[in-house]
Amino acid sequence: MTPDALKALCLGLNGATETFPFTLETSVFKVGGKIFAISALDADPLSVSLKCEPDIALQLREAHPEITPGWHLNKRHWNTVLLEGSLPAGLVREMIEDSYDLIVARLPRHQQLVLDWPGVRRSDER
Repeated sequence: MTPDALKALCLGLNGATETFPFTLETSVFKVGGKIFAISALDADPLSVSLKCEPDIALQLREAHPEITPGWHLNKRHWNTVLLEGSLPAGLVREMIEDSYDLIVARLPRHQQLVLDWPGVRRSDER
């Protein structure tokens, strides 16, 4: 995955924004003011830190050496993913979407509705 593709994927999610609260070299992608992805897009090799359910985070780390505990983050809830090409693009996309969904699921319902988040529609069907 290229830096441009990573940025486009993150910003392609409803309501996602890119901020630079740490350094100008570190892109922080947020939704509803909460972080779901962090990446130094100019770094070589490229990596991204993503929020993850703790049990799934462990499974991903065991299955893929490119996925490690989040660097300078809560290692129970964050993974750092090396994007040098060996992970399937679909898996990377799924991890980014899952990280986004974890954040949106905790936002107030009115924000979820504004984002047209599928999870809020599913909860309406109950």
